[in-house]
Amino acid sequence: MVVGELTEEVDVLVIGGGPGGYVAAFKAADLGQNVALVDANPLLGGVCLREGCIPSKALLHVAHLIEHAHEASAYGVSFGSPKIDIEKLRGFKQSVVDKLCGGIKTLAGKRKVRVLTGRARFEDSKTVKVDGESAVRIRFKHCVIATGSSAKRLPESLIPADCTIDSTGALDLADIPPTLCVIGGGYIGLELGQVYAALGSKVTVVEALDRLLAGADEDLVRPLEARLKKQFAAIHLGAKIESARRSGKTVELVFTDKAGGKQSLKFDKVLVSVGRSPNTAGLGLENTKVVVNQRGFIETDAQRRTAEKRIFAIGDVAGDPMLAHKASREGIVAAEVIAGHNATFDVRAIPAVVYTSPELAWCGLTEAECKSKGLQVKVGKFPWGASGRAIAAGRPEGLTKIIADAQTRRILGVGIVGLNAGDLISEAVLAMEMGAEPEDLAMSIHPHPATSETMMEAAESVFGVATHAMR
Repeated sequence: MVVGELTEEVDVLVIGGGPGGYVAAFKAADLGQNVALVDANPLLGGVCLREGCIPSKALLHVAHLIEHAHEASAYGVSFGSPKIDIEKLRGFKQSVVDKLCGGIKTLAGKRKVRVLTGRARFEDSKTVKVDGESAVRIRFKHCVIATGSSAKRLPESLIPADCTIDSTGALDLADIPPTLCVIGGGYIGLELGQVYAALGSKVTVVEALDRLLAGADEDLVRPLEARLKKQFAAIHLGAKIESARRSGKTVELVFTDKAGGKQSLKFDKVLVSVGRSPNTAGLGLENTKVVVNQRGFIETDAQRRTAEKRIFAIGDVAGDPMLAHKASREGIVAAEVIAGHNATFDVRAIPAVVYTSPELAWCGLTEAECKSKGLQVKVGKFPWGASGRAIAAGRPEGLTKIIADAQTRRILGVGIVGLNAGDLISEAVLAMEMGAEPEDLAMSIHPHPATSETMMEAAESVFGVATHAMR
């Protein structure tokens, strides 16, 4: 490899080492391409692995253990109050991240993917300059942009940056604040809110909309919200942030509540979790024909090609939903197209999962989306209060629902709230991809006793009556 102002040539250059980028690089290498992968961080895995999905799930695992231990007293098993060793907990979280990052590095080496550390910038439609540890100019036949997204910030005039932390800061677990305010009632804020509540913080959620988790159906959110109201100090919906300022060691937050009244509360820490923005700035896209839309996303076709045909874009930078598994699938499609395969990103269902307790998962269309589209649907629901497995586990608050087209009978969407809903939703994804009808699920024998039976029972109720439900 020749560094400096000289050039290295590759078949495929991937910019970004997250779950979209490294999967695209690995697939391209498997298909016989000479591949280089550039990331600003020497640890591959992206935000998802280093400071997002994976570390948050490690901490949620611990939070759920604390929750289960507390609830066990109702079954006749008592434990003492948990003692939190924050340094050891932080070490556990980091060990999970390090192990997985190391695994990706090993896989890259096995595939002979050239990994470069630095920031990439397009000089033209065929050349990228990498600045940093691996300073080099790369000439490519094809390029895949997989630069991901970053946490959105509120205006500095509204909340000064030194008054808040973002999800990355929250996952650093510097301490356990006595009081924590979470601005934003989306999945990241609620997951981290439950983590800190389990560790001992008094958590308050302030959300601008009139409900939590606006992307999911309200009947699925309801059981989760009921539990959150018991775990959190307060949840303020329809609230508008007015200002924030440092007040000694605390942050004074002023907001207008749903009733129009002004509230001023002090917190030890304020976590801002109001969504994410695609990382397109600084890439030099203006030196190419790549088109960035008004929301900051790179425009692509079904094969994930941009307007510059040799350049592809995948993952968060290419549009909603901003989910790791969607990015991975897009990475595979892009690599196959580059290798000459007739591949497209054509999916019927992308699962979304909120890893709270209880978990909430859905795929396909929500009932609200069906109504907005004017679709005629039939909806089947099965409450987990009638599930033997859920009752035996002490978690009967769940619900499984299936939405089907009233005429074609095809399943349009599925939603689940309950224990391990994120694992159960995969059956629904497969059913939708196979063009299944509710009867197909209803006639498939499910294990007993298992919460997966609720899928079978919900399917029965779409066009009929579930065996274990009241008429």
